[in-house]
Amino acid sequence: MLLSQALPKLRLYYSEGSPYARICRMALREGGLVAKVQEAVTTLRDPAASVLTHSPVGRVPALVLEDGTTVTETTLILGWLDRVGSQPAMLPVDAVGLAAYGRVLGLLDGIAVWNRELRRPVDERSPSVIALEVTRAGRVADVLEEAVVAGAYNSVDAGYLALAAVLGYAEKRHTVWRWRLDRPGLARWFGQASERACFLETVPPPSGI
Repeated sequence: MLLSQALPKLRLYYSEGSPYARICRMALREGGLVAKVQEAVTTLRDPAASVLTHSPVGRVPALVLEDGTTVTETTLILGWLDRVGSQPAMLPVDAVGLAAYGRVLGLLDGIAVWNRELRRPVDERSPSVIALEVTRAGRVADVLEEAVVAGAYNSVDAGYLALAAVLGYAEKRHTVWRWRLDRPGLARWFGQASERACFLETVPPPSGI
């Protein structure tokens, strides 16, 4: 077999600190697609970022297909991974599963905004934006506490991986959020999820926030 034929046909660009990309990287491992997709780390907010060759958006995750087409955004990439044979499939097909996944994505989006504000110089931060996202995060986490205690997020799918990614992000890169306080069910759930190989192989570096 020629070397070019043996190489993976798909390439997933990611940054080590991105929880959005981490969801896709965990999905590769859970879905049995690691051998089919090459993972390539890239810088972000950098005019020399390697991902810009394939996507003018310059964000991760970005999945480059065989013909050079680049698919961006976590949910769209998970859908594509399902199309190429992820076992199990990652995207829920029922309304309850989609709602569970969307709830965690909303939490992750809010945490990302909150974290971005904290990375600004103090005099450039928006107290109202931070207050909004603190409230949102607490409200969603309370609902997630009830959900996991009731047995939700037990199957490994997009919702499960997204929840593991956002809590893992809070552990390493957004430690100002004390999400464990008064949420023992969520803490237990995270303890179990963090033992999976897909989680251990994709742990982000700490950021100090």
